[in-house]
Amino acid sequence: MTLSRSAVVVAHPDDESLWLSSVVASADQVVFCFGDPFERPKLSEARRQAVAALPLAGLVDLKLPESGGGFSVDWTDPRLSEAGIAISDAAARARYEANFPQFVEALRPRLAGCAEVYTHNPWGEYGHAEHIQVYRAVAALQAELGYTIWFSNYVGRASWRLARQLGRQPCWAGRRTVQPDEAMARGLMRLYRRHGAWTWTRFHRWPAQEILYAVPPTETRRPLSGEWLLDVAGLRWWPPPWRRARRYLEFPAGGDE
Repeated sequence: MTLSRSAVVVAHPDDESLWLSSVVASADQVVFCFGDPFERPKLSEARRQAVAALPLAGLVDLKLPESGGGFSVDWTDPRLSEAGIAISDAAARARYEANFPQFVEALRPRLAGCAEVYTHNPWGEYGHAEHIQVYRAVAALQAELGYTIWFSNYVGRASWRLARQLGRQPCWAGRRTVQPDEAMARGLMRLYRRHGAWTWTRFHRWPAQEILYAVPPTETRRPLSGEWLLDVAGLRWWPPPWRRARRYLEFPAGGDE
């Protein structure tokens, strides 16, 4: 099979505009994994209306139900699992783990023939368990389908510890600096907000540049030591950010912080 297509795969509608706006316009398809938010019927209807109005080419909405475990993570001791990351709430954990094989099966035909798949980073940007799960599902199909995975350099306070843990390991083989498509991203934000489906702060500030990291299926990988990550708490207009928008990954001998 000739691999030529590209796909953007994100957990929720609006994630594409926040974390991968630089590649959305050029992708052959944009895949939303989750449909209705867990036990939030008003937001569910708003999201359905927003997705129906999106001007995105090749849009695929898998509409899998959210688990409700997106933030049920012990970030003082984050532990990855086969399904993504350990969820502290038992009921949410059961739903979360049940979603994983459904993701893999639903994504397989959508990603067949792709040369490049752009998705969440392994620590879930600011620390969303369902973002991590989507990355793991995309990674689970990589050897079979042969595409290169790309992820961005966004991070949050909660996910910093996990990003450091993963950054110590070989996890990327190539990088490129890109410019977010702010005009498109803000247009999507306005559409989501018009329908009541925007789930992030309206004061988000897209950076001038972001970095995309490549994970090829076979090439030797390297750690993230010496790389800069974009701290989402510093990427906002108001209230004023209380920290710089960049965090530096370095690993002194004998220390984890």
